[in-house]
Amino acid sequence: MVDAQKFPYKIIDSRLGMVDRMAYLPLTLSLNDRSLNAEGLLDTGASVNVLPYELGLQLGLIWQNETLSVLLAGNLARFEARAVVVDAQVSLFPKVNLAFAWTQAADVPLILGQANFFFEFEVCFFRARSEFEVRPKQVE
Repeated sequence: MVDAQKFPYKIIDSRLGMVDRMAYLPLTLSLNDRSLNAEGLLDTGASVNVLPYELGLQLGLIWQNETLSVLLAGNLARFEARAVVVDAQVSLFPKVNLAFAWTQAADVPLILGQANFFFEFEVCFFRARSEFEVRPKQVE
């Protein structure tokens, strides 16, 4: 198994003409017989993982079948969300189950937050080197 993996920050060009680097992590999400490659924004301030509506549909989720509601905060507080669990694989690390608040909000990124991405992985941010490092947490 790979011990740690380094990833470059992704350069984001906003509509305001500002350029910034963001920690977007490539990962593969899978559910049943479907899988897709995605990028998740590492957000240490987010309490939960957030799955955009379109990605949930691509994984075969059906909104009406998911009945466990989740309350979101901040910019997403006005949108309804449902709890879902999907498999996720980062790099060559073993797959993990990630719980998401699947939201109907439009134009929201895939967000990797405290519950439960940061429960499963350790992340070190190296802003000066324009990279971050991810490793699975060791089971004690």
